[in-house]
Amino acid sequence: MKVAVTGANGQLGKDLVGILRSRGFDVYGFGRDELDICNLDQCQQVLTRTRPEVIIHSAAYTAVDQAESDQDRAYEVNAFGTRNIAVCANEIGAKLVYISTDYVFDGTGQVPYKEFDSTNPNGVYGKSKHAGELLTRSLCHKFFIVRTSWVYGLHGNNFIKTMLKLGKERDSLKVVNDQIGSPTYTVDLSHFLVELIQTEKYGIYHASNSGVCSWFDFAKAIFDESGLEIKVEPCTTDEFPRPAPRPKYSAMDHMAIRLNGFADIPPWRDALKRFLEQLQHLDA
Repeated sequence: MKVAVTGANGQLGKDLVGILRSRGFDVYGFGRDELDICNLDQCQQVLTRTRPEVIIHSAAYTAVDQAESDQDRAYEVNAFGTRNIAVCANEIGAKLVYISTDYVFDGTGQVPYKEFDSTNPNGVYGKSKHAGELLTRSLCHKFFIVRTSWVYGLHGNNFIKTMLKLGKERDSLKVVNDQIGSPTYTVDLSHFLVELIQTEKYGIYHASNSGVCSWFDFAKAIFDESGLEIKVEPCTTDEFPRPAPRPKYSAMDHMAIRLNGFADIPPWRDALKRFLEQLQHLDA
């Protein structure tokens, strides 16, 4: 099976390309230099020439705070860039996987969000990603929308790497305890995506590591698993104001994974252990 990956140089994209290749897929990994998703003509030329059977669209504008003052660019990439990929996928008859986010919800819920719960994004980032969802649904016949959350991997910057850096520099730190969600390891998400694209079970999926925690819980687990001695204190979101609103509760129920017969994604603490082992191996 021939698979194209947009955002191939990103945190998810790099793992995804490597895992697809290791499992025998014919992979085209497109970074920004190879494929400008905001250029429809270029998308049509490249994707018509390569004719993948599946396009996994992981390229995105992900600077959540910057999006508040850079709205046009956020929508250009997340909405209209996604429109371009959806149009091309439909033209060549390819399956399309659009990687979306928990930010499509407002975070006012108290139980994990199901795939068909009403969306209500607050900030520009969430609204632009939701626009990408709507365009995917309206322009492409064979689509998977995969919402994920709190993503981390070996490539690029993320919360775990930041915590490890601060843990070596400080004796104590404060971490937000009133934002609840689910961390997601790019390797585990990639393995799920590989299973998904081999089916025709189209629709919306919530895909994160299973289980729920706060950023404070996550930070404590990072230090526990890595053996770093540091005092971690809980604080509120209001103590660390940011330009973009964050969902207070964005845990997602994996109903579509269950009902479509897929194996659930491993628990977040198990994923954290494996990630730290890989990171240690990489630094050795």
